[in-house]
Amino acid sequence: MLLANNISFYRNNNIIFKDVSLALPPQKIINITGANGIGKTTLLKILTHVLIPKKGNIFWNGKNIKKNLFNYYKDVTFVMDKQTSNINLSVIENIFFWKKLFSSIISKKEIDAILDLLSLDNYRNTPINYLSNGEIKKLELTRLVIERKKLWMLDEPYIGLDIETINLLNETFINHTKSGGMIIFSSHYVPDIPNIENLQLENYAQR
Repeated sequence: MLLANNISFYRNNNIIFKDVSLALPPQKIINITGANGIGKTTLLKILTHVLIPKKGNIFWNGKNIKKNLFNYYKDVTFVMDKQTSNINLSVIENIFFWKKLFSSIISKKEIDAILDLLSLDNYRNTPINYLSNGEIKKLELTRLVIERKKLWMLDEPYIGLDIETINLLNETFINHTKSGGMIIFSSHYVPDIPNIENLQLENYAQR
């Protein structure tokens, strides 16, 4: 379980948000909502220990992540709104890089199936800088399957996706939670997934 207690973040002595608390047990999805600039990406970066809050603590399976960071990262996949794929590599080269980096046991047959499902099969040898934004987003999302972590964090995962891929992502989210996984993401889009908890960041913003 992921717990965040009274998280506050300041920027240039200005309060971005204050006293945010959340609980994310297995089989749960939280959608962080709010206007642009409200701090959605900032909160995700705090939850992944990329940024340090002004105050508050984050716990993973009962242990403060500051004292348990290595084990925490073994369970977390963070898909940012900006690409992490290498523009100098092809689609398949990026996938094999991630496979090696995360010691993934995903098979070639599974990789082929993912590429086919995402309509990326014809682009497997295409360098990233020749892909559209939507195709790059789909490639980034393959990390969810490659890394096979318990906790998924995603920043604006629906941007650039067509309806077919949105439906596929929703199905992937549901299947992940059914198998005991946890998901927290930020989005302006409201996905058609039952029992999502919405965390409205405006409620914690400076007034």
